[in-house]
Amino acid sequence: MTLRLGDTAPDFEQDSSTGKIKFHEWAGDSWVVLFSHPADYTPVCTTELGLTAKLKPEFDKRNVKALALSVDPVESHKGWIGDIEQTQKTVVNFPIIADADRKVSMLYDMIHPEASATATVRSLFVIDPQKKVRLMITYPMSCGRNFEEVLRVVDALQVADKYTVATPGNWKQGDDVIIPMSVQDPEVIKQKYPGGFKAERPYLRMTPQPGK
Repeated sequence: MTLRLGDTAPDFEQDSSTGKIKFHEWAGDSWVVLFSHPADYTPVCTTELGLTAKLKPEFDKRNVKALALSVDPVESHKGWIGDIEQTQKTVVNFPIIADADRKVSMLYDMIHPEASATATVRSLFVIDPQKKVRLMITYPMSCGRNFEEVLRVVDALQVADKYTVATPGNWKQGDDVIIPMSVQDPEVIKQKYPGGFKAERPYLRMTPQPGK
């Protein structure tokens, strides 16, 4: 199965470090960051899960739930969590899916045979409250993810949804945003973007981030 942006994220029921998870039910009306790691008791993954745990207050502000996954069994996850907490000085406060039968990995195309025939690559999905896939990023096994970028892109998606804007390269919360070309009515522009706008070109209209 090939997932594309805008697709409904596949539902599943699977064991995890916190018990059985029925994905759509568990997600509720939250955003979800679902991310896979190649294996338990590996160094890069240990740092990534530690970072995710430390960012829980930031995820909470954005109505985001984190959900990790590997093909290791529940008991392995539970043992490894102790290592993560000791070495990364944090508390693992999110579930880790135990995808021993690779059911979820196959649904989300997390196993790339040319990288590994059995382990999941570092796939990451941002899923909105309507269960739509909004972002997909895949890293190689050797490269740890930038979770500050994950927060940044969640901010960008949420601002775009709320205010009908696009965000420029390297945008971060509070920076100017772009009025989409689909918005042309002057009255609508005046209402939606009260800060006015600066047009470098007719197609490039920058406006202060609404709501700030």
